[in-house]
Amino acid sequence: MSDVLRAPAELKYAEELDWLESIDDSPKPFAWRLSPKMVRLFVLGAERADGLDREISQKWFGDRSIVERAIVTLASDRGLLLIGDPGTGKSWLAELLAAAISRNSTLVVQGTAGTTEDHIKYSWNVSMVIAKGQSRESMIPSPIMTAMEAGSIGRFEELTRSTSDVQDALISILSEKYISVPELDSDGIVFAKPGFSVIATANSRDRGVNDLSSALKRRFNFVRIPVVTNKKSEAEIVRFRTEELLRRHQIELDVPPTLLDVLLRSFGDLRAAAASAGSDDEKLESALSTAEQIGVLEDAVLHSNFFGERALTARALASSLVGSLARREPEDLAILNKYLHGVVEPRSKDEGGDWPEFLDGGRDAIATLS
Repeated sequence: MSDVLRAPAELKYAEELDWLESIDDSPKPFAWRLSPKMVRLFVLGAERADGLDREISQKWFGDRSIVERAIVTLASDRGLLLIGDPGTGKSWLAELLAAAISRNSTLVVQGTAGTTEDHIKYSWNVSMVIAKGQSRESMIPSPIMTAMEAGSIGRFEELTRSTSDVQDALISILSEKYISVPELDSDGIVFAKPGFSVIATANSRDRGVNDLSSALKRRFNFVRIPVVTNKKSEAEIVRFRTEELLRRHQIELDVPPTLLDVLLRSFGDLRAAAASAGSDDEKLESALSTAEQIGVLEDAVLHSNFFGERALTARALASSLVGSLARREPEDLAILNKYLHGVVEPRSKDEGGDWPEFLDGGRDAIATLS
């Protein structure tokens, strides 16, 4: 898949999925390609106690019970709603689950203010309708309808960003498991095949945008994805994603553990400051998620490779951090400047190491943006 910018999980890990399917002798719900146990192994990786003949890489870093509850939900007739802060891996987990269960994670509807009922039901090929009239051949099924016909997993990203009429249309699909097409005289109902389900994601910070109705909430099992607070787990996530980036760009550049520690501690400090802030003006606009942490490191790595000395430096990391997190001027710049002078400067004197260079790089970046 070297000619694809971003391969979906079922193609990226096709060899692993094929092998797991070949040894899987456990019962499978509906038309699932893998049993629940093997789905869990694919997502969380194999442990020594699993007794497999080969390594299965860990792809999602989080609590095992979260993944198990998500799998159990999909084996029932209820939809799965993954809810959490930005950057907690909701969409990635949804993609992995769909890839393992259906070998197709691309049946996705992206929820926005412009998403309409057609996006989750069907629309028409106008030229074919003019030429031959309305028929199943001239109908354009939505990703959700395609998932229903195939008995697969359909995905709905950012559900709370969709308007209430779109959410209401989803209620009937989750309840009745069919879509009525009144324009067709015959063959006017599309029934869902066994195995169909919907994985939706919702940003917990979007409350109040388009709140879910009680009726729609009842059709979903809620699984909350917490923010990663364990330093070791977060380091594993950041390292995993950064190694993927380096392989994709064929970059030979090391990320020193000391610089990774600087990044982790900086985000930890900024999160603590945001938690103790008295108002939104005293908080960075950034959610300070693990995903944003990965973005900061990726930016620093690429800049160092293309324009630096082909070695990641504390100065490049600080410049990337300021450039990525300073979204409001002058509020965010003032918060970052306060952090550098109040936390990083004393730490650079007490601990030394990469902190003095990190301090200088941060100051220069703020001066450039001011």
